[in-house]
Amino acid sequence: MNLYQPECIWPLAATLGEGPVWHPEDKALYFVDIKQRAIHRCAEDGSRRQSWTLPAEVGFALPMHGGDFVCGLPGRIERFSFESGELSAIQELEADLPGNRLNDGYVDRHGALWFGSMDNAEVASSGSLFRLSANEGLQHKDGGYVITNGPCVSPDGRTFYHTDTLEKTIYAFDIDDSGNLSNKRVFVRIEGSGYPDGTAVDADGALWVGLFAGARIERYAASGQLLDTVSMPCSNITKVAFGGEDLRTVFVTTARKGLTEEELSREPLAGGVFRFRVASPGQLQHLYLPE
Repeated sequence: MNLYQPECIWPLAATLGEGPVWHPEDKALYFVDIKQRAIHRCAEDGSRRQSWTLPAEVGFALPMHGGDFVCGLPGRIERFSFESGELSAIQELEADLPGNRLNDGYVDRHGALWFGSMDNAEVASSGSLFRLSANEGLQHKDGGYVITNGPCVSPDGRTFYHTDTLEKTIYAFDIDDSGNLSNKRVFVRIEGSGYPDGTAVDADGALWVGLFAGARIERYAASGQLLDTVSMPCSNITKVAFGGEDLRTVFVTTARKGLTEEELSREPLAGGVFRFRVASPGQLQHLYLPE
C-alpha cells in the first residue's frame, strides 16, 4: 500500500457505514451500518468477515473491558456480547425525545464514553453531547446540534474536539482530567463541498475528518491549518480510524445514503470500507470502563 492511496477492502455497499474502530487484541476492524442495524468485523486486509444484526439502529460499537462492546442505540446505551449476540442495558436517556437516535462515540484515556444524540430526521436541533463514566454517571456536556459527530481528544489529553455537521464546523474545547469542558471555540469551518463527519486525532496531534458528500478526507494541524487532503473514490466519507500493528493503517467507512441511482452507478464502491497507509501513527484505542 502506498501512502494516501485508498484501496477498498470490503465492497459492502453499506447504507450508512460508520464508526470504524481497530481492536488490537482481536487484530480486527469493527464498524457499524447504522441504517441496516448491523455491526461488522473484518481483518486488516478485509478478510475474516462477520456481521451481526441488532434490534435497532446502532450509532457506534466500541470495545470495553471484559471483551464485550458498548453500543449506542436510540435512547439507550447497551452492552453487546459477540459470543451470545445478547444485549444488556447500561444507561437509558432522552426518553422525552423519541425522534432522536445516538450517533458517533469515543472512549477517552480514563475509560469514559463520549457520544452524541441527534434528530433522526436531521431537521431539529435536539442533539446533545454526553459523557458516561463509572464515577460521574451520565453527564450532559453540550447541546443544540442537529447532527452531532466526531468526539475525540488530542494526544496530550488537553483538547477535546466535537463536530456540528450541518453547520460545517468542528469545535475545540479545553478538557481536564475529570472530563470538564470549557473555552468552546471554532477549530475549523469546512470550506467547499462536503460536511464534516467523524474525526480522529493522530499521534502528532493532527485531526483527520471525513467529508460526507465531499469525496475526501482532510487532515488539520492542531493550529487549524489544513495539512493534507486524501481524495476518495466515493462521495460520502463518514469516519476514519487508525489500526494495524503499527497504527499507521487508516481505515475509512463510507455510505450510500442519499445518493441517486445515477450517482451510485458512478460510485460502485460507495458504502465500502477502505484503507491506506500514513506516515504518522494514530493513538491507541481505549476501552470503556463500565464500573
